[in-house]
Amino acid sequence: MRRALPFACKIAATGSYLPARIVPNRDLEAFLDTSDAWIRERTGIGARHVAADDEVTSDLAAQAARRALERAGIDVGGVDMIIVATVTPDGPMPACAVRVQHKLGATTIPAFDVSAACAGFLFGVTIADQFICSGAMQRVLVVGVELLSRIIDWSDRTTAVLFGDGAGAVVLERAPADSEQRIELCRIHSEGALADALSIPAGGSAEPVTERALHMRRNKVQMVGQEVFRAAVRGIADVGAEVVADAGLTMADIDRFVPHQANVRILSAVAERWGVPLDRFVLVLEETGNTSSASIPIALDRGLRDGRIASGERVLMCALGAGVSYGAVLARV
Repeated sequence: MRRALPFACKIAATGSYLPARIVPNRDLEAFLDTSDAWIRERTGIGARHVAADDEVTSDLAAQAARRALERAGIDVGGVDMIIVATVTPDGPMPACAVRVQHKLGATTIPAFDVSAACAGFLFGVTIADQFICSGAMQRVLVVGVELLSRIIDWSDRTTAVLFGDGAGAVVLERAPADSEQRIELCRIHSEGALADALSIPAGGSAEPVTERALHMRRNKVQMVGQEVFRAAVRGIADVGAEVVADAGLTMADIDRFVPHQANVRILSAVAERWGVPLDRFVLVLEETGNTSSASIPIALDRGLRDGRIASGERVLMCALGAGVSYGAVLARV
């Protein structure tokens, strides 16, 4: 059970942004050995959004953040900290978050990145929750954003059909400790033994980018598909069950499930393990593809906007990403 803290943390508002360009599955047939039917059957994805040539990751993040701030009825001056979850920053240094901070017009508030791939947004929320519940901060802006179209190998069918670009954001704010609308529980885990199952090998101190690395496309996403699939089903199912049990609840008590939008077969397997119907999941991957750390906040925002998630409902958010890292957040929205 969660230890007693002076305050609760609640989701005050959400926002999301998807680039204007849409790439349907049929467009990939021109250069990949694939088809719309093949992609839909194996992933549930029908299309993905791809950023314009003049858009960078911090642009996407700032767009989603502005929408969340507007819906919260505040400007960035009311925010105490910015956390950006991404594995596709504008550049290796500085953090994408400081670019977002500047674009939003903030000045000296702390801004930093979290790198946990598809689980990054939930890691960011977990960090923000601690700052808010302890009383250290009043409001924290958490953004999940990826511009994956620039780090995938478009000739690799294993990854090219999966990923899309986008951003989602939440404004988290302090609430009374007994508030019904609140984040009820967070759990995060990592298993470094599976780090090589999903990675970008070149670009760091272990393997700098060289001409040979570029030729071998070692600077692009590499994935061992079956290993990631098994880890995702196990990790998401286990951490979701852990959070629900620790909260003293059962899956029947959860109104809506907002998982990482990776692959409909993964999510179907997770639903089966939990014993819940897939129609209780809020899904957007058919039109967005896998947007990594952006997928949960995009789905959360879309679900709240279109009525699939109602005010006061209990929502379980779960994800697994490279690392492998995985986590879950249980919240009343």
